[in-house]
Amino acid sequence: MTMRVALSPFPIRRPEGLDDFFSTVDRLIEDAKSGGADLLVLPEYASMALAGAFVAAPDIAAELDAVVSRADELVAGFRTLARTRGLLFLPGSVPMRGVDGKIRNRAPLIDGDGRIAFQDKRVMTRFESERWGIVPGESTAVFETDFGRLGIAICYDSEFPLLTRAQVLAGADTILIPACTDTLHGFNRVRLSARARALENQCFTAVAPTTGMAPWSAAVDENRGYACVFGPVDRGFPEDGLLSRGEMDSPDLLFATLDPARLAVTRADPAVRNRTDWPEDPAPAPVVRLA
Repeated sequence: MTMRVALSPFPIRRPEGLDDFFSTVDRLIEDAKSGGADLLVLPEYASMALAGAFVAAPDIAAELDAVVSRADELVAGFRTLARTRGLLFLPGSVPMRGVDGKIRNRAPLIDGDGRIAFQDKRVMTRFESERWGIVPGESTAVFETDFGRLGIAICYDSEFPLLTRAQVLAGADTILIPACTDTLHGFNRVRLSARARALENQCFTAVAPTTGMAPWSAAVDENRGYACVFGPVDRGFPEDGLLSRGEMDSPDLLFATLDPARLAVTRADPAVRNRTDWPEDPAPAPVVRLA
């Protein structure tokens, strides 16, 4: 079954409160539905914009606490919006405190009936671990949906091939990459990684970054990037693997229709077998002395 994806380069702006924040998200959902989308993807840490309603001046610790303390309300609101609109929804990620007292960066995937599952970020950036004390999740999952199996690689996770490889081996044809990148270096690391993961696994990858300047925030003050979608670099696809892309720093939704049947045709008779020619168990390379 084909899946029409809407990717939001979410513009970080200061909301007046929870209701105002949810109104912004609901407008995006409405626009996605109007464009025929089956799935809407928001970026990593889109929820951090909410801190602006509760923290008067830039303060990294206070902003994190403001969102963590309202994480359950955020997730409940996202579920209500997905159920009301009847849309598969990945609302970016939310920093959430677990029963062990530790904070993890969690991406909820919610279907049109309000059912939910989470993918935790596996690899922390230096900012997350050193400044915020966020800890990694323990497992990488694949999510069964009406549109097939989906994987989620939260931002930096996309830069580690074996995480995506595990999802593809479990049947994921599409890897969703919600991202929060504050420099073009960071955005291009994610963009190039998404392109490489699509090439290596002959799958789809879709990136949704945060955008906009927010001088009132210490956590998400600068946001650069554009939404983009990649596929295999092989027969039946563009020669560079780029299926669609937005404009740099544009907040406009990017739409793309993904067809797993198209992947199946390419995988059945590709020019090269990137997806299946991986070494089963790569070992450290031997050290050879010149003689």
